[in-house]
Amino acid sequence: MKNNLRKYYQKSSRIILLLMLTLFTLSLSAQQQRFPKPEFETGYTQPSPSTPEPRATAWEYVDIAILLLVMSLAAWFILRKRSRKGILWLSIFSLVYFGFVREGCVCSVGSIQNMALTLFEPAYAISLPIILFFALPLLFSLFFGRVFCASACPLGVIQDLVIIKPITLPNWLNKTLGFIPYIYLGLAVLFAATGSDFIICRYDPFIGIFRMGAEFSMIILGIAFLLMSLFVARPYCRFLCPYGVLLGWTSKFSKHHLSITPNECISCKLCEHSCPFNVIDEPTEELKPEEKIQNKKRFTLYALLIPVWIFVGGYAMSLAHPFLSKAHPDVYLAELLIEHPELKNDTENLDIQTFLSSGKPMHQLVEEAKLIRSKYNTASWILGGFLGLVIGIMLMNQFVTRRRKDYTPNKIDCYSCGRCMNYCPVKATSKLSKEDKQSV
Repeated sequence: MKNNLRKYYQKSSRIILLLMLTLFTLSLSAQQQRFPKPEFETGYTQPSPSTPEPRATAWEYVDIAILLLVMSLAAWFILRKRSRKGILWLSIFSLVYFGFVREGCVCSVGSIQNMALTLFEPAYAISLPIILFFALPLLFSLFFGRVFCASACPLGVIQDLVIIKPITLPNWLNKTLGFIPYIYLGLAVLFAATGSDFIICRYDPFIGIFRMGAEFSMIILGIAFLLMSLFVARPYCRFLCPYGVLLGWTSKFSKHHLSITPNECISCKLCEHSCPFNVIDEPTEELKPEEKIQNKKRFTLYALLIPVWIFVGGYAMSLAHPFLSKAHPDVYLAELLIEHPELKNDTENLDIQTFLSSGKPMHQLVEEAKLIRSKYNTASWILGGFLGLVIGIMLMNQFVTRRRKDYTPNKIDCYSCGRCMNYCPVKATSKLSKEDKQSV
């Protein structure tokens, strides 16, 4: 069985390499301009665009249709065909199309920022395709689990395909690192809602790979994540992705989620060993009466402490709002000119020269910066309260015991990749006797 799997992955790796080489050639040809540059010399160097050119509306709906098709096929492969191979080929297609052809934009992960900005800035108009990119994966996860992560997200797929020898991280480390996506989600919403920055897009580690060019630091970051993915499966998805937080919330209530075995579980543990993400929950034993009482007391205690966590988190973040507000260009510029007024004579600073040429008085810039900082103060209280609530719920969940008779995927964290199904020796038509189970 191992030899067959090795041959299968070797064959898949060759195909992936061929596709990437083809895409690299196509991307080089795509970078040629539609019209040639003029032959006369002006001394002007034409800058390279950092983001893809806007698509026609019709093509944006084509992207939506392809996203729907991919997630629908993924749900079918997972729930009906129980095919890991089908999920694998779907994910390769998504990497090619949504990653290299569409250059990673627009993606569902980054659409969080567009949604936040349109909610808090009435002047910002969001397009329907971006709303659909944000909502459709969440809707699918509500019914079928995180099939978007398994097959349609290029950020997750590019990490998944390079997993070679994954290691199992300690449970305490998983939980600690698992808090980072909540922080990232909160900061992304904060900066987008205040019109400061789109940090998810700015610090996307794989954008340099998809667009065949980016800042040197971002290229290094993408390579680092891919090298890490060889041994720590999907590090960006597990310990950074803010959209994964939302998908986990909706996937928790999914009715038609991936199931490991189509029949009675024989507790062979093959599924547990096959999962590189450590998201297979083991069967649980019945707690003793005294253990149940103790857990209830601790659960009640942590539930009563949640308001304290919310207040402490809000207060702590409010202290950081002066620093966070510097992410907004107006606040940064106002502080820079107040602390260093001599910079007004710096003709090479484009931000300062643009402000001076606008004719806006200094006191108006300062007043606008104060207003923005006031908004940051309020938003920081909300962000800190949210993080405090998350910490309180995490502590409470330590004492929530759910009775499980079989090995089951964790609905919140499972990426529906299908590896566990592929390793499960139980077939849909099998009827095992007690002697068969013991022999297995």
